[in-house]
Amino acid sequence: MRTRDIKKENLVKKIALETIANGGFESFSMNKLAKACSISVATLYIYYKDKDDLLSQLAVEHGKMMGKSMLHNFDPEASFEDGLRQQWKNRYRDLINNPVLGKFNEQLRASVYQDLFLSTLMEDALGKFKRFNDNIISRGEVKEMPFEVYWSVAFAPLYALIKFSNEGQSLAGKPFSLTDEMLWEAFDLVVKGLKK
Repeated sequence: MRTRDIKKENLVKKIALETIANGGFESFSMNKLAKACSISVATLYIYYKDKDDLLSQLAVEHGKMMGKSMLHNFDPEASFEDGLRQQWKNRYRDLINNPVLGKFNEQLRASVYQDLFLSTLMEDALGKFKRFNDNIISRGEVKEMPFEVYWSVAFAPLYALIKFSNEGQSLAGKPFSLTDEMLWEAFDLVVKGLKK
């Protein structure tokens, strides 16, 4: 039996992630992946039982990585503004430095792997985010609202700006590059909009 080659396995994950990010799950196949990695299809089956196993493992790994990243320097006891600012910093850092992750995340969210991805993402993070939300509500910093409303106001502007920046253009098709000034101007507007 052939042994696992970690470098090769990491290459497979990297190419699979890029392929899905840029072309979606529909255009993804084990044959195309093997060819893009310059390996045989049989080699893929050393690492994964089948295509579903590979995609499930990618969803879990991506979820764990994102959850860990979101918690970087995050204190659930922080004030609303400080806690949200750290969340913006974490998400901005990851998605601006690696645009493929954002695209892959979008593909995951629209796939049968969404639940697996989200449950893994929230495995460690959910408790801390819930504590943060409970704290900011109990301290009267923000009013209680449905989570989807909070998330839409708190994070959608950030993701929209990052998407414009990664695509290099605004809605009007003009060149666009996100600056720190723009980022924190949007953040200030979000904080004002959510504060009680």
